[in-house]
Amino acid sequence: MICMQKHVQVDGKVRTDPNFPAGFMDVIEIPKAADQFRLIFDTKGRFVLHRISDEEKAYKLCRVRAQNLTSKKVPVIVTHDGRTIRYPDPLIKVNDTVKVDLATGKVLSYFKFEAGNMCIITKGRNTGRVGTVTHVEHHPGSFDIVTVRDSVGHSFSTRLENVFIIGTKDSPEVTLPKGKGVKLSILEERDLIAKKKKASA
Repeated sequence: MICMQKHVQVDGKVRTDPNFPAGFMDVIEIPKAADQFRLIFDTKGRFVLHRISDEEKAYKLCRVRAQNLTSKKVPVIVTHDGRTIRYPDPLIKVNDTVKVDLATGKVLSYFKFEAGNMCIITKGRNTGRVGTVTHVEHHPGSFDIVTVRDSVGHSFSTRLENVFIIGTKDSPEVTLPKGKGVKLSILEERDLIAKKKKASA
C-alpha cells in the first residue's frame, strides 16, 4: 500500500513494486516520514536498515565488477548493483570502489583496492566485519586471499571477491551500524547482554 502510493524511494527513484530487489549499499527513503536508511550488513551477516543523514543519502558506494570497451570503443565500468558508467577515470580498475552521485549517476571519487584501505566483508562467515586490508595473496588458477585486521586487532582472511572497499585508512565514506563492524565472541556478547540487563534492572 505504501509502495503503491509512491512513498518509497530506492536510490532516489520511486519504486511501486513491493518485491523490488534492494541490495547492499542501497539508499531507501520514505520522504513523508522523513526517514532515510542505507541497507548494510551487521556482523552476524544480516541486512540492517542503518539510519543516515541528508548529506549521506545523496551518494552510494559501488564496487567495480568489470571494465571494458563497448563496440564503439567507449570505455565503461560495470558496478555490483548493475550500473554501467561511461568514460570513467582511467585509474579506476576492477575491485576498486566508486562513490556515485545518485541524482546524476556520475562518479564523485574512487577508492583503490590496496593494502591500508578500509573494507567491509560482503560474503562468507565474516560478512559484515569491517577492517583494514593488510595483505593480498595472489593464487593463479585459484582464489586470491585477502587478510584483514579489524579495529580491535583481530585478523581474519577471506576471498578477494568478498571484500568491498569503503574508504581510506581509518575513515569510512559511509557511516557504520551499531558495533562498527567489530564481531564479538560468544562470551563477549554474553557479558554485554548481562551488562545491559543489570543497567535496566
